[in-house]
Amino acid sequence: EGPSEWHKAYPIAQGNRQSPIDIDSARAVYDPSLQPLVISYESCTSLSISNTGHSVMVEFEDSDDRTAISGGPFQNPFRLKQFHFHWGTTHSQGSEHTIDGKPFPCELHLVHWNARKYATFGEAAAAPDGLAVVGVFLEIGKEHASMNRLTDALYMVKFKGTKAQFRGFNPKCLLPLSLDYWTYLGSLTTPPLNESVTWIVLKEPIRISVKQLEKFRMLLFTSEEDQRIQMANNFRPPQPLKGRIVRASFKA
Repeated sequence: EGPSEWHKAYPIAQGNRQSPIDIDSARAVYDPSLQPLVISYESCTSLSISNTGHSVMVEFEDSDDRTAISGGPFQNPFRLKQFHFHWGTTHSQGSEHTIDGKPFPCELHLVHWNARKYATFGEAAAAPDGLAVVGVFLEIGKEHASMNRLTDALYMVKFKGTKAQFRGFNPKCLLPLSLDYWTYLGSLTTPPLNESVTWIVLKEPIRISVKQLEKFRMLLFTSEEDQRIQMANNFRPPQPLKGRIVRASFKA
């Protein structure tokens, strides 16, 4: 089942641009040509929250560019499709990306697609420039007020395959103040592991409380009729860089 077995069914798991990676901050290359990231989440179009069996996901209406990112390394705006999280059983692990070898307890992924160039999300997900994922680290600190609406909804999607309406949630509230970022070419971190993602990993983490993180750990990998297995450690470990360059939008 685990990431070490994925290459049997998905040979791309051993490809040249797999994610996540460990970001070595000293080796990242400052690129002054990188534009500031522009996050336009003004009109909030969230639809539902669901338990996918490997994470919790909030999906968005994506028929227009109202909820999108642009700037950064991108020529076109990318529309927000969904966001989801990765977390650990303990605070010492949980994120997919690591910084200088250090993991965080949780990582948020906001998944966007290139709707100017591709007709559907599926088509974009198969193309080398089809997806853009913004990664945000979560660390333990004081309660994150805006996160409560999300963590308070998790009980509705405790079991695999469950879904509930979740409207009017603006993920802008989950972003840090600074949008300084690292960027590199990578992949989806769960099967099918397509090498279609331009990653934007934000340098500044956000903080949530222990109590808020515990609510993620109450979710289950299993459906109601199965024996219960706690959903946690749903992260893929860092993959080999294989000569890729990580660029930074800021001077170290």
